[in-house]
Amino acid sequence: MNSLPEKLHIVLLSIHGLIRGHDLELGRDADTGGQTKYVVELARALGRSHRVDRVDLMTRRVVDPKVSDDYAVPIEPLGHGVRIVRIECGEEGYLPKEELWDYLDNFADNALGFLRSENVFPHLVHSHYADAGYVGTYLAGLLGVPLVHTGHSLGRVKRRRLLAGGLGRDQLEKQYKMTRRIAAEEMTLSCADLVVTSTQQEVNRQYGLYDYYRPEQKRIIPPGVDLDRFFPSRGDQKKGSIHQEICRFLADPAKPMILALSRPDHRKNITALIAAFGCFPGLKEMANLVVVAGTRDDIQEMEAGSREVIKKILLAVDRHDLYGKVAYPKHHQPEDVPILYRLAADSGGVFVNPALTEPFGLTLLEAAASGLPIVATDDGGPTDIIANCGNGELIDPLDIESIGGALKRILADRARWEKLAANGLEGVRRHYSWESHTETYLHEISLLVSEAPPEIRPEPRTWSGRFRDRAIVTDLDKSLLGDPEALEHFIDVIRENRKQATFGIVTGRRLNSALRVLRQYDIPRPDVLITSLGTDIYYAPNLTQDTHWREHIDQAWNPRAVKRLLADLPGLKRQPLKEQGEFKISYFYDPGQAPSPEEITSLLLKGDQTVNIFVSFGQFLDIVPVRASKGAALRWFAAQRDVPLECILAVGGSGADEDMMRGNTLAAVVANRHDEELSDLTEIDRIYFADKAHAAGILQAMSHYDFFGSCRVPES
Repeated sequence: MNSLPEKLHIVLLSIHGLIRGHDLELGRDADTGGQTKYVVELARALGRSHRVDRVDLMTRRVVDPKVSDDYAVPIEPLGHGVRIVRIECGEEGYLPKEELWDYLDNFADNALGFLRSENVFPHLVHSHYADAGYVGTYLAGLLGVPLVHTGHSLGRVKRRRLLAGGLGRDQLEKQYKMTRRIAAEEMTLSCADLVVTSTQQEVNRQYGLYDYYRPEQKRIIPPGVDLDRFFPSRGDQKKGSIHQEICRFLADPAKPMILALSRPDHRKNITALIAAFGCFPGLKEMANLVVVAGTRDDIQEMEAGSREVIKKILLAVDRHDLYGKVAYPKHHQPEDVPILYRLAADSGGVFVNPALTEPFGLTLLEAAASGLPIVATDDGGPTDIIANCGNGELIDPLDIESIGGALKRILADRARWEKLAANGLEGVRRHYSWESHTETYLHEISLLVSEAPPEIRPEPRTWSGRFRDRAIVTDLDKSLLGDPEALEHFIDVIRENRKQATFGIVTGRRLNSALRVLRQYDIPRPDVLITSLGTDIYYAPNLTQDTHWREHIDQAWNPRAVKRLLADLPGLKRQPLKEQGEFKISYFYDPGQAPSPEEITSLLLKGDQTVNIFVSFGQFLDIVPVRASKGAALRWFAAQRDVPLECILAVGGSGADEDMMRGNTLAAVVANRHDEELSDLTEIDRIYFADKAHAAGILQAMSHYDFFGSCRVPES
């Protein structure tokens, strides 16, 4: 076992939404909820520990006149060795998370480039949500460090809920990109060394829906609450402008306040709360209802889902004739939130969360820390919170009688109200402080870091390409070969420019087979030869094997188990022994009989096998270690030989080539490609699709990118 570093360097990944160190725009839209607040507070809490040297919270850089300039600042210090690092990620403008999938490879390449530019490497990567999990799997894999993941919300859970609500599968896929999200979650779970959850319900009922379900991988570490910000009234309560904003709605502002605070999201079930308030006998006579559902200027300019929720709130108030009894302010500032809790507590009110499901419920902790009893949904995190704190009641969010009855019971019994409020204050300090969260978190990750193998560093070697500032790397059989005349021209171009450009071959063939083909076609020996689908790397001039790469990809590789799980599947036939490798299992694949690649992946995940699967030209299926692929090997080579990805032209034509062409490389797809396997790439503007096949298509790509000149994506 390795010793624990004296001081930890932790990278947190939270990519979507708007993240800054002050005045978080919570409730602005569906992407600016509790996750953004959690990761900022986690970063700061970790920075306060003497065991942590540095925390980099990496998020997406946004340059957009519609949002604050704060989100365009590349680095924002948060104090105590903590900073927000904003990474370029595709388009500059603000985008919803569902539109980021094609840009995540750019984020990953840029994040890795940032770390390497500073020559500082983290001890651990912690990803938040599915998009960050996708990036975290890549980063942790290439860096050779443990991966910790927090899901926040899960695609399989959301898909079930939306389908049950009547949304069609086609619309679900179009709007939420659910297939890509769930695939990213499955891969992240299979690669993560630790998954941080908030509740036991999350472990059992939510993660239990996934193919790679390992309860022992999960650790329940509830989020903390900032007790310096959320606390009971101290006698000098400043009510602020938010109090005036609320009072203008109410006929009798002195009545107890039932407070609901959430994003305008249909899952928050606000209209059911309004119905319960309006229909349950005596409730509207004894209290006011205050609904703070995000901020808005003009309802018509809101995102469609939020707009619909606000309209339903207004209609529900009108339907139950609750004017003068319900407040629904248009605006509130971050500094208003603690005041709202204290106003509700001072009035003898209740905080209510009637959501259909609540993964955790950070607002419940904030309310409890402010001395406010709670009523909350019985689906999700509130179950654990109320069990730990004993400060409220659980309700069935689908039952108006349940909601109304719980609220009235607490409001009508002052002695019980005071007991619940006191229980909440004590319970939050005992179970949900950031100090306790950080202590538990650091204990768990310290075990991972101490057990992790030492970081693999390549041995310095003489490198024949050390004066070259660009590289062309191409697949062999289906990309380079097939047009003898164009191949001859390509070879001439390569030979003429060997002093300027590195030449590489990336192939599924084993070394001897690849060398035989190179000799057969008189192709110059490459400067780097990546074989067996990225599992072996050889360097010129003597075809020196990168043994560090082999050590790196060996993690979690169990070929015997993989073969056993696939042994009886129809439509799969093992290729000859000469096509197999120590880190590659190859099959002939009959799509008419065999399960789909997704079904094969699911089978392997259920069998505890974390691997990469590639289907090429609809007839070959290869399985390699999860850290291995053509794209991963290419990036390993680029980092070790200091060749910028932006100056590497990567050429391919099948599914096995896809990850070479995502991200920051100059990418080209030859015309004789397998369209179905590369269909996802057509949405990425920076990838060049040649209209000529084989070597002729590569020559086209060289011209398109002005490879021996500016060597860049042409301006559109």
